[in-house]
Amino acid sequence: MSYDVAAIRSRFPALRAGIAHFDGPGGSQVPDAVAGAVAGALTSPLANRGTITGGERAADAIVHGARAAMADLLGADPRGVVFGRSMTALTFDLARTLAAGWGPGDEIVVTRLDHDANIRPWVIAAEAAGATVRWLDLDPDTAELDDIGPLLSERTRLVAVTGASNLVGTRPDVPAIAAAVHAAGALLMVDGVHLTAHEPVDVRAMGADFYACSPYKFLGPHCGVLAADPALLETLHPAKLLPATDAVPERFELGTLPYELLAGTTAAVEFLAGLDTAATGDRRVRLVTSMTAVSAHERPLRERIEAHLATLPGVTVRSRASTRTPTLLVTVEGREPGEVYRYLAERRIAAPASSFYALECSRRLGLGDGGALRIGLSCYTDDGDVDRLLEALSALVGN
Repeated sequence: MSYDVAAIRSRFPALRAGIAHFDGPGGSQVPDAVAGAVAGALTSPLANRGTITGGERAADAIVHGARAAMADLLGADPRGVVFGRSMTALTFDLARTLAAGWGPGDEIVVTRLDHDANIRPWVIAAEAAGATVRWLDLDPDTAELDDIGPLLSERTRLVAVTGASNLVGTRPDVPAIAAAVHAAGALLMVDGVHLTAHEPVDVRAMGADFYACSPYKFLGPHCGVLAADPALLETLHPAKLLPATDAVPERFELGTLPYELLAGTTAAVEFLAGLDTAATGDRRVRLVTSMTAVSAHERPLRERIEAHLATLPGVTVRSRASTRTPTLLVTVEGREPGEVYRYLAERRIAAPASSFYALECSRRLGLGDGGALRIGLSCYTDDGDVDRLLEALSALVGN
């Protein structure tokens, strides 16, 4: 493995401002190559997709390039990669489409671990169809999900679960959940927004029927991606404009795609593939190698933070799952989360406090709607950032 974090950091213009960023779970910083790709698309001839003019061909090439890039990142079929405004918007659209075939007696399962974007669209769609919503709980002491088995039956139509919690980092055993869900004859929707930034992803191996993520969480622009087997997408018929194509995946993409953002998404995937400079092979192989290196880089930094926080009086880490991303949810006795957030911000350390839309999880952990301080590591986090964070927190509690 060859992972040079100093060289990686040099490619992020925002890091020159001197802020220690632990806010990656809410949106990563962006490398120069991504900004350049967005600008390049916007300043080159561009038009609606087609085959006649140079602008039309450029737009078409951008879309196909972005589908291929995301397929490589996720281990998916590019013919099943759908782009949209956000993961939330794509999930709402998918939920409405699937729910058209639901009715009374049908059941869907959502979890108390998930971001609300993988809960509320399904709850709203199920209620509108007269279907029943069943909840998979979590243990507040370990932040681990309960066994899904007792909630499944021949009436189950869909299960929605996160690949990794954006609040506490818990990584459920998705392949095991997928096996149980498919044995019941149901579909599995995986929210991969938080997971994709930290680990190699293979949607086929994990058993996800639908996998959604957001490029802005892994160094790219603000848009959303849904990956599925194109054969499955062929069976679904979303509402669309009459002149719009009925081809898959385009039938799921409402309106004109943001070509400049898709160009930036491809650039982000290319950048990720080169994080381990020793990686060789095709882009998919280099992505797996590089994302494995990201995980190996982030893990000891997370362990160092955890070890230090364990020595600080009144500091409690709520992220305790046996398998998790480098994301720590922290409370400080006698201090409101927002107070700690502002204290760190004054020292040019970005570590926000909230429930971060994981409202059910925050409530289940006893933190109410306000949540707690979240410390999130990214591929560009280094020991200097960690030094600053730990020194500031030590000073805060007087240790």
